[in-house]
Amino acid sequence: MKKHIKILTISLIAFCLGITAGNYAMSTTFPQMKVAVVNVPKLIESSATVKTLKEQNTKNFQELAKFSETAQVAVSKETDTKKQKALKEKYQKEFQTKRAAMTKTYEAKLMEIDKQISAHIESYAKTEGFDLVLAQGAVLYGGNDITDAIIKQVK
Repeated sequence: MKKHIKILTISLIAFCLGITAGNYAMSTTFPQMKVAVVNVPKLIESSATVKTLKEQNTKNFQELAKFSETAQVAVSKETDTKKQKALKEKYQKEFQTKRAAMTKTYEAKLMEIDKQISAHIESYAKTEGFDLVLAQGAVLYGGNDITDAIIKQVK
């Protein structure tokens, strides 16, 4: 019985030493990762393409507001209630169609801009040898800030 306990104890100690040595060896062989961070809101804010898109979107919504005012005037001038209702429905459908088309176009352009900015980030990161790029808001400490370099490329 004592012999079994000795063998079990020695086996357990050997097992623990093996795991400890293995963990130590693994911890010293991890390659150092080069991490970059990007301030995405600052990047978007400084993009001339985004500014142009926002200006165009504002103009589109102003045109839509004018259309709505014109439609309301046309509906209010109609005296027949049935014709007024039909005219109101017609203008509502047209308004919704125009608004949906504008929104779809705006979202498509935003997606294209996002792809372009992501491509710039990826290209710069590969050129500079970064293994990982994170949004600055997700990082508490560390990382090389590459925002200004990307802003120069995006402009």
